[in-house]
Amino acid sequence: MNDTTTTQTSLASAVSQDEINAAVWAACDTFRGTVDPSIYKDFVLTMLFLKYVSDVWQDHYDTYKKQYGDHPKLIEEMLKSERFVLPPSASFYALHSLRHSPGNGERIDKALHAIEEANITKLRDVFQDISFNQNKLGDEQQKNDILRHLLEDFSKPALDLRPSRVGQLDVIGNAYEYLIKNFASTSGKKAGEFYTPPEVSSLMARLMNPQEGDEICDPTCGSGSLLMKCGRLIRDNTGSRKYALYGQEAIGSTWALAKMNMFLHGEDNHRIEWGDTIRNPKLLEGDAPSYDFFAAARGVKKPPAAAPAKLLTLKHFDIVVANPPFSLEKWGHEGAEADQYSRFRRGVPPRTKGDYAFILHMIEVMKPGTGRMAVVVPHGVLFRGAAEGRIRQKLIEENLLDVVIGLPEKLFYGTGIPAAILVFRKNKTDDKVLFIDASRDFEAGKNQNYLRESDLQRILSTAFTRQGSDKYAHLATPAEIAENDFNLNIPRYVDTFEEEAEIDLMAVRKEREQLKAELATLEAQMAVYLKELGYE
Repeated sequence: MNDTTTTQTSLASAVSQDEINAAVWAACDTFRGTVDPSIYKDFVLTMLFLKYVSDVWQDHYDTYKKQYGDHPKLIEEMLKSERFVLPPSASFYALHSLRHSPGNGERIDKALHAIEEANITKLRDVFQDISFNQNKLGDEQQKNDILRHLLEDFSKPALDLRPSRVGQLDVIGNAYEYLIKNFASTSGKKAGEFYTPPEVSSLMARLMNPQEGDEICDPTCGSGSLLMKCGRLIRDNTGSRKYALYGQEAIGSTWALAKMNMFLHGEDNHRIEWGDTIRNPKLLEGDAPSYDFFAAARGVKKPPAAAPAKLLTLKHFDIVVANPPFSLEKWGHEGAEADQYSRFRRGVPPRTKGDYAFILHMIEVMKPGTGRMAVVVPHGVLFRGAAEGRIRQKLIEENLLDVVIGLPEKLFYGTGIPAAILVFRKNKTDDKVLFIDASRDFEAGKNQNYLRESDLQRILSTAFTRQGSDKYAHLATPAEIAENDFNLNIPRYVDTFEEEAEIDLMAVRKEREQLKAELATLEAQMAVYLKELGYE
């Protein structure tokens, strides 16, 4: 362990989240001009992971040392009971101490692989696509210098991330969100595909009202922030960790980020799969899943390897939430007609717009009794016709659609268009659909708009009470929706038209006469001034 660094940093004052975010963002300067942001974000986020686990481990080591003094064997035994294992040579501080020596890239890679191996059930394959010892960082000398600077950036006092220093701050989650947000705003839609603004993910989680024992899924989970918001709500409301998080992510580096994020947040009850949810759903029943949390808790043993294979079916969940890519062009249309899970029996979405492919998948994996879901969609999903119109009609006629919420524009990175949230439920208490027009309630920002807590509370209160509100919400009957040909465009149901005040023509005439009199007086004064100056 690193006693010298511990002594020095223990004297540092408490740090704010803004300071941490700024320090992490500044570390990106090491790569700018040399490496593309789409590449160096993985280096920065992975180094943040390494620094955090090292600081948590260091913090626990210091605590045990105070308790047990000079009994290294006892301290070693105590550390074995930690939630994760950090091999001494894999510590950030071990790498930092050797930063001036050749081979930084190779040492960092070995450290990551050692951490993965020591925590194999939680981090299997997470670092397979990240290598600090690669030619994209330049020749050996340049690469070594870049990585030396990166190690030095993360050794700064602002990035001392030990729990005893940062207290209750959700340091790693907030820093991840801050970094991803900034990568999204600088690299556009590509990064925005997996970034959901924190206030939107908070809204979706609260709409779902997650409970103890819930199994929660995000089929396009990105970095996992939406799943973790649901988990956090359960912990905050009940103090329980009896829930399970499931996700699938198509982009390998983002899948790794989600796994790291879960690991750092102590979300051990998770199963995050890598793959295309539409073409190749991985969250299945009957395939000996990698971790069956509740069965394990009951002491149920896994079947032997030679047991007969079961028919694979989609796993079902209490809560399904997602912010899928908007109108994905190549979503898997070619195989949808013959989908073995019958997800598209209500209709096959258009070849070049995959929005309803994700919606139909989510509908299919809701549990029959408790299932509920929230999904972010572009507004076209509400009113486009043809195949989408037919699918929409069937979902409404099956009484699955519960709430339609129109959000303000410019909330999402990579697109300025407004989005909507659709809420579906398997156990609706009525046959109506609540429409909420929340598009005008927000705080304007320079590049993005933001939902304030008051805006979220208004949406949540309206959604839970299911009460109409003038120019804000309307509870529509099935007959009304049918009359609109199952078009869900919000202005058809929520009238936001503001009548202009009547013009008082007599008052306008009186004001005009006053202005004419004032103008005549000014012109007379001007004539006097001109005469005095010799202008006749």
